[in-house]
Amino acid sequence: MNFDAYAMPSSGLNLEQVNSIFRRVYQYMAIGLIITAVTAYFTASSTQLIKIFYSSKAPMTIVAIVEIGLVISLGAMINKLSVRTAVLLFALYSLLNGVLISSVLLVYTQASVYKAFLSTAGMFGAMSIYGLYSNKDLTSMGSFLRMGLWGIIIAMIINLFMGSSSLDLVISVFAIFIFMGLTAFDTWKIKQLAANIDEADESLTGRVAVIGALTLYLDFINMFLHLIRLFGKEK
Repeated sequence: MNFDAYAMPSSGLNLEQVNSIFRRVYQYMAIGLIITAVTAYFTASSTQLIKIFYSSKAPMTIVAIVEIGLVISLGAMINKLSVRTAVLLFALYSLLNGVLISSVLLVYTQASVYKAFLSTAGMFGAMSIYGLYSNKDLTSMGSFLRMGLWGIIIAMIINLFMGSSSLDLVISVFAIFIFMGLTAFDTWKIKQLAANIDEADESLTGRVAVIGALTLYLDFINMFLHLIRLFGKEK
């Protein structure tokens, strides 16, 4: 679903409709985070699963490829999927992401994970509230953030070959701010979309809620990963 087609300031937001859709967005997002956390915990706690996924690079590479495929498919086919199918794909993505994120539990101390999660939750909550209640047009902000995101991706790819710890530190600092901004922008964008659709169309509102939840879930997860990389204490 293309958010940009709907992401225009509306002079008369239907607050009841927006609130109704956002309740579903946050519920789906919370479910996704719970699935990811539980999967990561059990993967990191199981000797057998650690052997399966960490015995070589191949298993995790396959998981990552499948994840990318799911995100692309969900974004490209969201208008054709039933709400149930979209929710199941999101849940599957959350589960696979939990397998990948299990490495965080193996590398960093439990205290670091908790602190990073709570910090992320606080920052995400503040920025999402800003996006939800802001009356400003954040379109230009979104364009700037997308450019910044591409810059981070390119820098990360370059650093795969350079292996610079200093550059990795700089990337994480900028990434945290980029994903904070994206949280506000994506929330605002979902709000515009929610205000301009037909609430009577249950299928449409359900798909909007799922793709909105996936978008904010990704903002949250990326912010968490860069925070723990920046401040986390290794075991």
